[in-house]
Amino acid sequence: MSEEQAPADEGRPAGSGSEEHGRFDLVIRGERVLTTSGIRPREVGVRDGVVVALQPLGNGLEGDRVVELGDDETLIPGLVDTHVHVNEPGRTEWEGFASATRAAAKGGVTTILDMPLNSIPPTIDVAALEEKRDAAREQAFVDVGFWGGAVPGNTGELRGLHDAGVFGFKCFLLHSGVDEFPPLDAAEMETDMRELRTYDSMLIVHAEDSRAIDHAPSPEGDVYEKFLHSRPRGAENLAIAEVIERARWTGARAHILHLSSSDALAMIRTAKNDGVRLTVETCPHYLTLTAEEVPTGGTAYKCCPPIREASNRELLWEGLADGTIDYIASDHSPSTLDLKDLENGDFAVAWGGVSSLQLELPVIWTEARRRGFSLEQVVSWMAEKPADNVGLTGKGRIALGGDADFSVFAADDAFVVDVSHLEHKNPITPYAGRALSGVVRRTYLHGQEIDGETPTGRLLRRGMIE
Repeated sequence: MSEEQAPADEGRPAGSGSEEHGRFDLVIRGERVLTTSGIRPREVGVRDGVVVALQPLGNGLEGDRVVELGDDETLIPGLVDTHVHVNEPGRTEWEGFASATRAAAKGGVTTILDMPLNSIPPTIDVAALEEKRDAAREQAFVDVGFWGGAVPGNTGELRGLHDAGVFGFKCFLLHSGVDEFPPLDAAEMETDMRELRTYDSMLIVHAEDSRAIDHAPSPEGDVYEKFLHSRPRGAENLAIAEVIERARWTGARAHILHLSSSDALAMIRTAKNDGVRLTVETCPHYLTLTAEEVPTGGTAYKCCPPIREASNRELLWEGLADGTIDYIASDHSPSTLDLKDLENGDFAVAWGGVSSLQLELPVIWTEARRRGFSLEQVVSWMAEKPADNVGLTGKGRIALGGDADFSVFAADDAFVVDVSHLEHKNPITPYAGRALSGVVRRTYLHGQEIDGETPTGRLLRRGMIE
C-alpha cells in the first residue's frame, strides 16, 4: 500500500524523500493526535525510537505493536520540563533520579533538565557533573539533561562544563538556601554573561534582590501574609531589571526563572522589543494557587519567590497569552517532610519549594481550559517552547524525525489529588485534595511505554544524547 506524503507542516523537510514503507516497531492511531498542524486523525509510525511516518487515519500502517486511542484520548508529545531539582547525589532523601523520573513519566513528562544545586556536590565543575551523570545513568525513566552552576570564583570552569554538554548555567542573586551554592552579585553576573556570550550559552537567573529582601519585614510565624511581605514584588522587579540591563550590555542570552511578579511584565516586554536576548518562564503554582487561599501554617505552599495574590495570577496568564512569558516549567523543588516544619507551620523555618512534577499537566490544563485556552496551546507552553529554548530540537512535538516521546492524555477525565499515589519521594504538595481535569494514561519514551520498572531514560548533552 502506498503511503500518502505527510503535509509539510507536520514536520517533513521539503524534498527529503523520507517516505517510509513496511512494518513499524510501533503504530499509534486515533482521531486525536496533536501534530504541528493541530489535533488531527492520524496514524503515527515509529521505528528505532523515532517518528518516521505520520499519515491520515485509515492508511493502515502496520506495526509490531499497534495502539488504538480511545475516543476520549489525545496523543500529545511528551512534556519537556527544564526546571527540576532532583537533589541526587547528596540529598537523595529529598528526591532522587528514580523517584523524580518515575513521577515525571506518570505526569506525561519525558524530558527533564536537572538544576545544579541541592545536590552535593553542586554542578559547578566537570567532576561534579560526571558524578551527577553517574548517579542518574542507571535509574532514569525519562531523558535527563543537566544545567551547570555559576557561582563566585568558577568563571574558569564554565567553558569546560559547556563543552561537557550542560544546557546553560544557573545563578542566584541572593542566598540560594544552601551554602554550597553561593550567589553572584551583579558585577559577577555580568562577568559570567560576557564569558558565556563567547560561546552563546545561556545564563538562567533566580532573580530576587537580596538588599530589598534584607529590608523587608520578617517572615516568622504561621501567617502566610507575613511571609509574602518578606519577599516583595519589588525585590523581584529590581533583580529582573538588573538581569535585563546586563544582558543588554553584554549581548548574552538570559533567562528569568520562575517569574511570580506581574509588575515585571512591562519591562520584560520592553526589553524583548528592544532586542535583548531574554526569555522567561513561570510555574504552575503561580498560575493556579493564590496567596488568599494559603491556610495558616500551610508550608506546603512556601516557595521563593512566593505565590502571590489572585489579581497577580490573572496578569501572569495575560503575560503568558501574549508571549511576554515564553513557557511553563515546574520548579519541582522537594524536601523531606521535617524540612517543611509541618508541626509548627513556621514560614521562616520551612524549606521553600513546591512538589508538582507529576501533576503539572493536569494542574495547568484545569486552569487553562477554564480560561478558554486550547490543549494545543498548553502543550506548546510545556513541551515545544521549552524544548526549543534549550536546543532540544527533536523533542516537544510530534513530527517526522523527532523522538517518539508521547503521552496518552484524557483531557475530560478527572481525579482528586491523593499524595499517597504520587511517585515523589516525599508525600507533600499544595495540590493535595484538589480536583483536577486531565489524566495521563500512558507515557512513551523513544517508542517504548514507560513501565516504572525498567529505566530506559537517556542522558542528554547539549545537542546530543549519550
